[in-house]
This record gives sequence, C-alpha cells and structure tokens, in this order.
Amino acid sequence: MTENPSNVNEFELALQESLDAETARIGDLIKGTIVAIHGDVALVDIAGKSEAVLPRDELEELGTGDPVQVVVTGVGDEIRVSRRMAVEFQLKEKLAVAVESGLPVEGKVVGRRKGGFDITIAGVRGFCPMSHISDIRGEDLDSHLGQTYTFKVLEFEPDDRKLVVSRAALIRAEKEKLRAEAWEKLETGAVVTGKVSSLTDFGAFVDIGGVDGLVHVTEIAHHRVNKPSDVLTLGEEVEVKILELDQQKNRISLSIKQLQKDPWDDVGDRFPARGAFSGTVVRTTDFGVFVELEPGLDGLIHVSQLQPGTELASPEVAVGSTVQGWIRDIDTDNHRIGLTMRRLADRNPWERIEMRYQEGQIVEGTVENGADFGVFIELEPGLSGLIPISELGVERDTDPRTVFSPGEKIKVKVMTLDPGRQRISLSVKAYKREQERQEYAGHMDTGSSEPTMTGFGAQLQAALGPASAKKKPAKKASAKKTTDEKAPAKKAAAKKAPAKKTAAKKTTDEKAPEKKTAAKKTAAKKAPAKKTAAKKTAAKKAPAKKTAAKKAPAKKTTKTATKKSKAEKVED
Repeated sequence: MTENPSNVNEFELALQESLDAETARIGDLIKGTIVAIHGDVALVDIAGKSEAVLPRDELEELGTGDPVQVVVTGVGDEIRVSRRMAVEFQLKEKLAVAVESGLPVEGKVVGRRKGGFDITIAGVRGFCPMSHISDIRGEDLDSHLGQTYTFKVLEFEPDDRKLVVSRAALIRAEKEKLRAEAWEKLETGAVVTGKVSSLTDFGAFVDIGGVDGLVHVTEIAHHRVNKPSDVLTLGEEVEVKILELDQQKNRISLSIKQLQKDPWDDVGDRFPARGAFSGTVVRTTDFGVFVELEPGLDGLIHVSQLQPGTELASPEVAVGSTVQGWIRDIDTDNHRIGLTMRRLADRNPWERIEMRYQEGQIVEGTVENGADFGVFIELEPGLSGLIPISELGVERDTDPRTVFSPGEKIKVKVMTLDPGRQRISLSVKAYKREQERQEYAGHMDTGSSEPTMTGFGAQLQAALGPASAKKKPAKKASAKKTTDEKAPAKKAAAKKAPAKKTAAKKTTDEKAPEKKTAAKKTAAKKAPAKKTAAKKTAAKKAPAKKTAAKKAPAKKTTKTATKKSKAEKVED
C-alpha cells in the first residue's frame, strides 16, 4: 500500500516544528504574535510553532493580534519570553551604532541629582551632565524635569551599564548649521523679526533665524533703560534692525529704538526755547540735575541754574520729584537741552547795558551763590556780577558762603563794567564807604551858625521867662554897640564922678529893686550858662566860637554896671 504524499508532507512539517521548538535557546531574539491574554500573562505565537508566555505588564499599549519581538528567557515545560529584554537588546545595538555614527536618540528626563539629570531611553537609564542639558546658562533647571528631548550619545558601555548623553551638543550643532545659513541671508540695514533668547545687564540677545544678535541697552528705547528686563521678556517677539555684521567675530549688532519714532525730530515745536517746562528728575550728578521732559527726552539743569538757595542735595530736586522752569537752549545735533529754574530775561541783558548801569552806581541784587574767590550777585534775570573776596568787607580767611546766603538781597556799588567780556565787578566795601561819606556830608549841610543850646540853657531861658527870650537879640546888639562905640565914654565917666553919681543915684531911687534882682540872677545863673555855651560852641562850631568872643565885652560892661550900682547904693 502506497502512502499519500500530502500526509507525508504534513508529518515532516510537524516534526520540523517540534525540532525548532526544542532548539529554542535562552537569549534568542525571535518574532511572534500575541494570540491571547489571560490574567497576568499573554500567549505569544512564535511563528506558529508553539506558544510562549509573556508577562502582561510588558505589553504596554499592545493587544491581541499585534506583532511583538521578544527574547527567550526560559525553556522547559513552557517557553518564557520578555519583550522588555528584546527592546533593551535592540536599543543596545542602536546605542552602539549611535556612538559610532553620532545619530540622536530620544529620551525622557526622569530625575535630578548632584551634577546632572537621570535620563531613560527606551527603558535604559542614562545620565546627562548639568552643563549638557542646555546651551543657555541661568535657566531654571527644574523646568527640564519630565521633558522629552533628543540627545546625543557621548558614551555607552553595555557591560558596565554606563550611558552618558548630551542635549546641548545637538543644540549647538543645530545652531551652527542655522547660523551658516543665516549669515548668507543677513545684510546690514535689514529689518528682521526675532525672539528674545536671553537678557543681561548690558542688553538683550535676540535669535534672528538661527543666529543671535545683541541689542545693547542703549538701543532698546529712546528713553533711558536701567535694566533690559524692565521692558523685555524672554521669548518675546520683537522687530529689530541690523546695525552691523561681523562674521569673523561672530557678532551682530541690532537695534529696536531705530524702528521707533525719534522724539528729537520735532522737539523744537513741542519745547521751544525760552518756553516753560515741567518734568521729573531722573538722576543727579556733580554738575547738575537731569529732568525727563517726556519718554526719551531728557534735559539738564546745571548746578548754576538752580534756584538761589537750592543745592543738589535739596529735596526739591531729589530723584522722582517734579520740577518746573524754563528752556534755555536746544542742541538737536548733539541731543542736548539746557534747562533753568531761574526766570529768563525777555531780551539780551547785555544789550545797551551802559544805559542801565554805570561805574560808581549803587544797585541792589540777589545773592546767587558763593565761592572761594567771591560772591555772585544777580542784578536782573540773566545778568549777574561778581563781588571779589577783597571787596566783600569781611575779615581775611572768612568763607564768603558763611556770610552771604543765597537769595539774600544786598546793595553794592558797580566798580567796573565790561560789556565786551560780559563781566561786572561789584563791591560791598565801596558801597559802605559811600554811605559813610553821604552821612557825614548830610550832617555838615544841616549844621547852624548859632550856638547849640544845652539842657541847662533851656532851663535858664524858661526861668527868665518870655520877656528875656524876646530881649535877647536886642541885648546882643546893645552889648556890641557898647563895646564898639562907648569904650572912650567909660574913661570920661570915671573922671566926672559927681555927674555919674547923680545919674547913678537917680537910677538907684527909681529902679534899684528891679536892677538888683536882675543883677543877682545874672551873676548866679546867666554867667555859668554863658560859659557853658561858649565851651560847647567852641568845641563844635567855629562860627559860634567867634560870636562868643564878640560877646565878651558885653559881659564885662554888665559886670561894671553892677559894681557901680552897688557902690552908689552904699554911698546913699
């Protein structure tokens, strides 16, 4: 009986499958198909020859009917396989190739430890040094945790289970490639769009298509920027203008403010010279105060243009305070604005100045400020003069600033006037001398030729009564006439005693009481008063002394008449 050829072939195939199953060895990498999943295991048909047992936790996203590659981990009553080991096996081969060829691999940052990060690449644990996680320093390192990146394999040793990778190496390589392409496209003056990649104290780096350019802090905005981080943020998209390209030094200079409107274009229309302003103090220096008139437009108030009495340390001009004043001048070419807190003159103060000020004139001004060499005085808005230290009228080694306070009103004398050099020299000392001369001259002009009556003379005149005051001029005239004309008659009266005696007797009978009383008063009171008046007049006024000298004969005549009256009375 002959066997059926088909039966012979089926038997041979079954025998071959049995032999293949028996020849499966531990460590073999084989392909199969998941045919069923029961409980904690999955059955894998390895080429239809037999079914191998695979742990269910290694399936991950796989299901029934999906192909799977496994490694034989055990043989016997049943064949045990592992998908995880198959993946590791394949990865090892891939990593070995990646080390040689430099091909990148994908991994996930799963942890951080001293010196770097833990990376898993398809279940294989590796290490990425901290300096290799990024090419940008200063980033938040914890922000990389849980992120999936592409890495370059730097070192791999399967036996020692050592795997070292780098992300920064790939980033730098990619940037180098893009940089080469970008240099071919970029040109000076071009306007491009980029993203802020990093911020420093001196500027901001902007990525413009694979290459970074620097926007210096002075090119960020027209107004003053203290820190780039105050106006820009990381990742912000900005439009920049290329100012300079230097491929050899790998430098690109960019500008943001040149694409903005320049506030100096029409500054003269908004802030005309001699016009008023109001601004905020932004900073102070040794020579003055900078004031922001508007964003991007600052002016300087020089220390000499502060209000009299205001210093750089005064709270009125502290940073952040608001100040007001006038615009002195504008220099659009050099971008400078001169400001002042002192009222400006309506015209040039030096024009026809000789009509308003002359040498020797006494003027009044306001103390501006003092210096080691003198004091500056403001005579009118825009016109100041100097009092040299030698003309201040203070003691030597005295600091003028301690004597004259800013804002103080003071009178001075104009010493020299030089319109050509625009200088005026003033003097306090000369002004004081001029005042003393005027006072003395005024005193001399108001002096009288009559003797000055003392307090005692006033009392005597009051005691004598109004009649004595009225007869005083006549008495002076009578005394003078007696002295000048009747001196010879005195001798004649001495020779003719009987006639004189008769006259004297008659006088005694009729007017003795009145004459006696008058003589006593004259002897007791009037004589000292005349003596005092004569001394005072001689000490103060020369004319009064001459008058007193003329009165002397009259005094003598009065005394003689008194003696004669007394003699006649005795005879009677």
